[in-house]
Amino acid sequence: MSNSSSLYLTGSIYYFRSIAQKNNNLPQWTKSQIKKTQTIKKIICGSSFPPNFLVWKKPNKLEFYQEDMEKRKYQLPKNETIKDIVSNYFTYQILTESGKVWSLSDKNHFVEVPFLGANQSTFEKISPVTFFEEKKLFVNSIVMGEASGYYLCNGDQLYASGSNDHGRLGIGLNSKKEPMPVYVQDKVTKIFAGKNASGFFFITSQPDLLYACGCNKYGQLGVGSIVEKQYTPTAVKNIKGSEILTVSSSESHSVLINKKGQTFGCGHKQRNGLGVQKIIFTLIPQLKEKKVVQLATGISRTLVLTEQNELYGWGFSLSLYPTDEDNNQNFPNKISLPGFFTKYLESKDQIRIICGSYVSFLFLDFKNILYEDLRVLFESQKFCDCEIGTMGNQIPVHKNLIECRTKLTIDQIQNKLFGEKPINKEQTSNFLKWIYYDEISDLEKLEQTFDLLELTFPPSVDNTLEKDIAQLYKDDDSKDFKILVKIDDEEEDEDEDNEEDEEDNYEEIRVHKFILLARSGLFRAMFDYVNEKENTNKIQDYTNKSIESLEILIKYLYTNSIELTTNQDPKLIVDELSDAVEYYQLNDQCNFENELLKIKKQFDLK
Repeated sequence: MSNSSSLYLTGSIYYFRSIAQKNNNLPQWTKSQIKKTQTIKKIICGSSFPPNFLVWKKPNKLEFYQEDMEKRKYQLPKNETIKDIVSNYFTYQILTESGKVWSLSDKNHFVEVPFLGANQSTFEKISPVTFFEEKKLFVNSIVMGEASGYYLCNGDQLYASGSNDHGRLGIGLNSKKEPMPVYVQDKVTKIFAGKNASGFFFITSQPDLLYACGCNKYGQLGVGSIVEKQYTPTAVKNIKGSEILTVSSSESHSVLINKKGQTFGCGHKQRNGLGVQKIIFTLIPQLKEKKVVQLATGISRTLVLTEQNELYGWGFSLSLYPTDEDNNQNFPNKISLPGFFTKYLESKDQIRIICGSYVSFLFLDFKNILYEDLRVLFESQKFCDCEIGTMGNQIPVHKNLIECRTKLTIDQIQNKLFGEKPINKEQTSNFLKWIYYDEISDLEKLEQTFDLLELTFPPSVDNTLEKDIAQLYKDDDSKDFKILVKIDDEEEDEDEDNEEDEEDNYEEIRVHKFILLARSGLFRAMFDYVNEKENTNKIQDYTNKSIESLEILIKYLYTNSIELTTNQDPKLIVDELSDAVEYYQLNDQCNFENELLKIKKQFDLK
């Protein structure tokens, strides 16, 4: 796999001649020349003129591309880890895990509103936005619309800033613009917008509704009427907030995906995917039988990706189709993927889609599959070795993982959380989601749990799941399982009367059982078979691979990397592990193959 093989683009790249092999419109997906695309976490497109986009490289490195200029590189302080990046026309805002906000802006073009961080020169440096720290606000999420920004703080408090043209801030008629964030309301659970949109959506917990405000010239807010300037939030018709997966809006249409994967459109008839004007969200017939998992909107077009990794698009095509004369496609059409992507069509949550003003991107997210593996393990509750909770409300868990993440024993956790005033099952589950896969579904409840356990909140940026599991690899004392690997012995006596004790013919690799269960389909199947007969703390490996190769594979399950010592044979390791993804049924094919490729390059292996 080459470094540039996972990022493809299509559209008008006249202003981005340095990132693709051609210099004008690309009629089909074309391989990008951006390097090290396996480290890309997200691509964010900014303004249409001058065209620019930002590439987020894991964990906190950024690359900025604008026209034909040499790319710029940025990096946040080492103690800050990026959580998300959003943009509108002339400002990028970066949210870190610590709840802080950073800004990268173009002051020469952002003349309408002196927006947060826009006092810097043209995209020269990333600057911290101190407003939220000064007000003691922990920012949970950010979205941006045209000349506006929206911030969900301290769990459920909504703030907004920027232009209030068309009422897009949802604060009434009393202001034309707000350079600094102003309070809007509380009990907000999710926020949605689009960088080209003059509208804004948010979900409230009480009542369970989706609200919208801003420009509604074409009915794109879905509120059941056409009012060009909707200054106060109005409930969206026929939609419950708890049913929504995501909403994305553009200048004249909006698209909504619910948790069932159904796709709804409203607004301008040529861009909403329906071909008819709609002032409420209406199910798009062509996608009725499809479960959509991703959504991206540009100024005049929409892309969606289904659970089966089928790509559909509509609106003004900008080279999404084999021939392109900016012809309008009113209804969703299936779009072919590059041939390189076909081997990943069975992968879930790996293909990413982005709509920019001129360019659409398609790339593979080489993410750490560890999080997904542990999420599945948590939801299955298989092979758990203890329980936490009160009588009748216990939840099965994996002891080693709990103690690794909290640095507390199970008994300590049980006493602190379920002692005099026990927390309920919902709060326990909320805490365990953070333990297993770093999800914070209820910030306030998680903070309460951390207080009871006397842990620092919010979690330190150094206290990540990935780091904790890598550290666990070194903890031999807590390893509770053995893999037995047969020793090659040409002089072994086959006479059963002289046969040595069985375990003397094997070397052992010690491991945490939950790691094998989470990361390998083969070991899960083996445990199912063994558990039908006996409860054991060991299992035999029948692959005939060397113990060196198996040790490297086991370490990879903890660390997601392959590193050889000076006394290991790289050719033997590469040969023996070339089929490991398929044989051991590992989910992270992309990263594992990339690690083997690094070894081949390092030692010049064929």
